[in-house]
Amino acid sequence: MSEQAKSGGWRANKWVRAAIPALLLHCSIGTVYCWSVFSQEIADYIGFGKASVEWAFSFAIFFLGMSAAFLGNIVEKDIHKSSLIATVCFTAGMILTGCFIFYGGNHQGSVLALIGIYVSYGFIMGVGLGTGYLSPVKTLMLWFQDKKGLATGLAVAGFGAAKAIASPIMTSLLKKWEDGSGIYKMFWILGVVYCVMMFVGHLLLKKPDGWHEPTGDEKKPSTMEVIKSKPITNYIGIWLMFYINIACGLALISQEKAIVKCIGLAAFAGIISSVSAIFNAGGRLGFSAWADLLKDRNTIYKLIFILSIGFTALVMVTRGIVNGEGNGLLIALVLCLIFVVNAGYGGGFSNVPTLLSDHYGMGSISAIHGLTLSAWAIAGLTGNQLATFIVNHTGEWVEHDGVKVNPAGYQNVLYATLILYIIALVACMVLVKPTADKKAK
Repeated sequence: MSEQAKSGGWRANKWVRAAIPALLLHCSIGTVYCWSVFSQEIADYIGFGKASVEWAFSFAIFFLGMSAAFLGNIVEKDIHKSSLIATVCFTAGMILTGCFIFYGGNHQGSVLALIGIYVSYGFIMGVGLGTGYLSPVKTLMLWFQDKKGLATGLAVAGFGAAKAIASPIMTSLLKKWEDGSGIYKMFWILGVVYCVMMFVGHLLLKKPDGWHEPTGDEKKPSTMEVIKSKPITNYIGIWLMFYINIACGLALISQEKAIVKCIGLAAFAGIISSVSAIFNAGGRLGFSAWADLLKDRNTIYKLIFILSIGFTALVMVTRGIVNGEGNGLLIALVLCLIFVVNAGYGGGFSNVPTLLSDHYGMGSISAIHGLTLSAWAIAGLTGNQLATFIVNHTGEWVEHDGVKVNPAGYQNVLYATLILYIIALVACMVLVKPTADKKAK
């Protein structure tokens, strides 16, 4: 076969063997972010308060990060095994969640139903999320050697865009059955749909023929040995800025709907949510593709943190959330903050694997990436809770269009996120050293 034919086959296969399966996997598991669409319906159906049910989502994000951290070596060795684990765990978790909701509906206030949802949506689905998130990333970077950021950004954008795609479908399914049974039937129906999508992705996913993973007795350095090949402060810096970016993003995004009401745009909350989801997905693709053109990918994180600090400070100084209603300029500033944080939140995700590969090479990237996703796990348990604590303990609750809101409390959340963003920028500039070469090692 001629070199041209080989090259043509390579170009054709990278879409079938990497890009398409990555999108199938990430567009399925990314629906975890649709939680707010149906969380109140679950709480009402099983007879618990929303606050009790909310822990299922926090557990899902926690186990996403921890399963990625502990199962990274399995992904490294066998992407077919890891993508199959992801398919089975994620779809089984969805279907079992539906079963426990059904049980809870027939046994109002049942602790068994609540714990079952925690285990199904939180733990089982969480393991599927972690392995599913990791499985296609290294494969994408191997197929797209010269455009690693674009490739990983495309897949991770699928994770971010899943909410925008699935939310209207879920809403339609919830309304289809007037007796309220749509809440558990939705999980059963989508569980089957995602099972098919993810299994097809599992079958298609394949590393390039030219890539060789050490097997058997071949010596391969451990994950920690690879990390220690650079000053340990380098990895600490990457982990810390990744954690802070997620925690701050979750702190603001978790209050986004209430903030929109405070500035008088309650009627446009759905549209603003969709636009912010587009910025989230766009940040994942745009920032990572942009990083391919830069000498040092860490420049992207500096840009994300500087933009986040700038808009956070502007809204703080003008007290935009408190004074925004009826003031076009302040409303624009608050919306810009929401959109910038969403874009930076998404861009932070898509740039992590490629930044790590620039620093530590491709040999153990899945394991190192998985370990780094532990930051996501911890942020999932602390970001929302930080904002909730501040809102519940500062400011004053007032009536706004028939809904209780705390404008000063939401404004005070920005003081915490500003300090954290500054810490992240310092870590980014001081601890993470520039790389001499962006090529895979």
